[in-house]
Amino acid sequence: MRSYSLIAPAKINLYLEIIGNRPDGYHELAMILQSIGLADQIDLCSISIDSIRVHCNHPQVPTDKSNLAYRAAELMARQFPEAFAKYGGVEITVNKQIPVAAGLAGGSTNAAAVLIGINLLWKLGLTQSELEELGGTLGSDVPFCVAGGTAIATGRGEQLSPLPSLDNIYVVLGKYRSLEVSTAWAYKTYREQFGNSYIRDSDNLVARANAVHSGTIVKAVLDKNAGEIAQKLHNDLERVVLPAYPQVLQLREVFANKEGVLGTMMSGSGPTVFALFESQQQAELVLLQVREAILDQDLELFVTRTITHGIKVASSV
Repeated sequence: MRSYSLIAPAKINLYLEIIGNRPDGYHELAMILQSIGLADQIDLCSISIDSIRVHCNHPQVPTDKSNLAYRAAELMARQFPEAFAKYGGVEITVNKQIPVAAGLAGGSTNAAAVLIGINLLWKLGLTQSELEELGGTLGSDVPFCVAGGTAIATGRGEQLSPLPSLDNIYVVLGKYRSLEVSTAWAYKTYREQFGNSYIRDSDNLVARANAVHSGTIVKAVLDKNAGEIAQKLHNDLERVVLPAYPQVLQLREVFANKEGVLGTMMSGSGPTVFALFESQQQAELVLLQVREAILDQDLELFVTRTITHGIKVASSV
């Protein structure tokens, strides 16, 4: 029996621009993605029978084929049948710390950890770029979760250009436990309301996506200037999610009015809102102030920070 324990970090979007429609039905996006310290633990263990089993400590997380971690294991078994036959099946235990359906890539980072863990369990010797490519078939955020750190993401989010990693920018996350925003709904609604402003020509689509490389927020990231990064935060999906979800708007406004907050924004399609800080002390103080301002037991708040890596192996047996 062999087993690996992996740490799977969440991500936030520092920038999300919707540029237009792609031929495959997805949106052409330009994003800046950032790994954060809030993470799940994924334990993988070889089992003697040729099956995949998933367990999770969170009641909302499915353990069947609708779980992205399950589908990652299934993909590896399909891609590498000889290794599957040789080493047997895999048991996956997810210790969930990342809020569910939060716009923080919780499912995607679990899938990335499974790809990396099975690569080690079955001694496949796959490179990071090969793992990213496999991850791209599971979901747009999975390649970034394999890579981690800080990156520009274009295409539907799977085309990555690494940036110098940001570390020790402190982050407070706020998410209502019972509140979920459908990613599909957010993008569909954005298309319905703002599709007339999309770039139509495919060459211009790619050119516009690539323009993010020379944008002001990238310069701020290159300079590792937390204050400037915070001033350049941008998320097109706020235009549809905030009007439809007043709780998310209220949370964002409460963060924005607190002293010490460098900048605040919704991450991805929400409903998580994050705020950036220069110190852990400021972050923890504002967390307490937000808890006093919004007296709702449903609101979860976390202090974390930006980190320089993606999936990490915590231990192996």
